[in-house]
Amino acid sequence: MAIERTLSIIKPDATKRNLTGKINAKFEEAGLRIVAQKRIQLTMDQAGKFYEVHKERPFYGELCEFMASEPVVVQVLEGEGAIAKNREVMGATNPAEADEGTIRKEYALSVGENSVHGSDAPETAAEEISFFFSGLEIVG
Repeated sequence: MAIERTLSIIKPDATKRNLTGKINAKFEEAGLRIVAQKRIQLTMDQAGKFYEVHKERPFYGELCEFMASEPVVVQVLEGEGAIAKNREVMGATNPAEADEGTIRKEYALSVGENSVHGSDAPETAAEEISFFFSGLEIVG
């Protein structure tokens, strides 16, 4: 399996509850390495641009408001099959359907406040990483 990079966001519901370290420990225990990380406060415009792919969906406005409501931690994870591995560690979007031991099963409050975001494909990962990080900020 190839070494990949993927974007991870620790969302406002998790940063508000001070879960960053616990969530990062799950990534690291799964063999993913954090090669870039920063805590930021998204504006509504930034959240809207990042989630533009969902613009026509009914939850778009609520999603943008949520993502701009508190600080988030954006990070780049690296490892073998990092995209799939990250999604496995995160668990299903709906925490009620997530496997035991996953981030969303343990920490998500709801489908909307599900603690983490992860890229879903290599093309998306590259696009999402470049939204938040310059090449100089990624140290692997």
